[in-house]
Amino acid sequence: MVKNIGFCLVLIFSSLNISAQDLTMPPKNYEDSINLARVVHRLNDKFPLSDQANEKNWNLIEKYSDEFEDDKLDEGRWYPNNPKWKGRAPTYFHGSNVNLEEGELVISVNKHGDTILPEGYTHSTGFIKSKSKFLYGYFEAEAKLMDAPWVSGFWMTNVDKDWWTEIDICENAPGVKYNRHDLNSNLHVFRSPPEQGDVKEHFSRTKKYYFPEELQKDYHVWGLEWTPEHIRFYIDGILFREAENTHWHQPLEVNFNCESNKWFGALPDDKRLDGEYHVKYFRIWKME
Repeated sequence: MVKNIGFCLVLIFSSLNISAQDLTMPPKNYEDSINLARVVHRLNDKFPLSDQANEKNWNLIEKYSDEFEDDKLDEGRWYPNNPKWKGRAPTYFHGSNVNLEEGELVISVNKHGDTILPEGYTHSTGFIKSKSKFLYGYFEAEAKLMDAPWVSGFWMTNVDKDWWTEIDICENAPGVKYNRHDLNSNLHVFRSPPEQGDVKEHFSRTKKYYFPEELQKDYHVWGLEWTPEHIRFYIDGILFREAENTHWHQPLEVNFNCESNKWFGALPDDKRLDGEYHVKYFRIWKME
């Protein structure tokens, strides 16, 4: 009887094409699935995709938004690299991987040429960080994620001595086959002063959703509505997550980057160095 059960399990795992490596991955624990019938079709660029009628009285802040239509990155708005972080090994952040091409921000892999990377780093990719910090508003970007084993990110953070929080609007690695349908969002507090919760140990509120299509195959619009009361996450105009704003009251910088991350299985593959992360625009709105 035991032998028969074992034989059946072998057949099941074989039919599902599950390898021993896959079996070591933690369960997905999806919160919910995204209903693509609710996708919003854009009528104008003046307002967030999720609020095309502007029922909440959003005002586009052009000074800090970027359509990436110039010949080179606007360094009045952006640092062309991360001035405080070299990158999560084995991938180093190098400015050669950041370019503007045909009206888009393009973050590539291993464009550093003959540059010798620091010890512990074998590959490179790109990072841009806003030179301004923002407190509340609506933040939106249209992007096509990298189809290679690096995490594509659109996120906000600020690291101070006594205060360090983070909001991950897009943190996905669909270039890794078993992540292609994973839509991730995360809220972090690493530390905060007494008047902001007095957090001394890091905590996070992570949620994963099932996206019916492969995320890397097309452009999608990621949106964040951030107010003193709540934090709402959107994709293609669809609200998929809402959280009470209990700790996220720190002015934050905006980041776009790719990076290695073993928790996503996103580790360099020399056979897949042609991956690119494309961002069509970044826009910020404030409520009037």
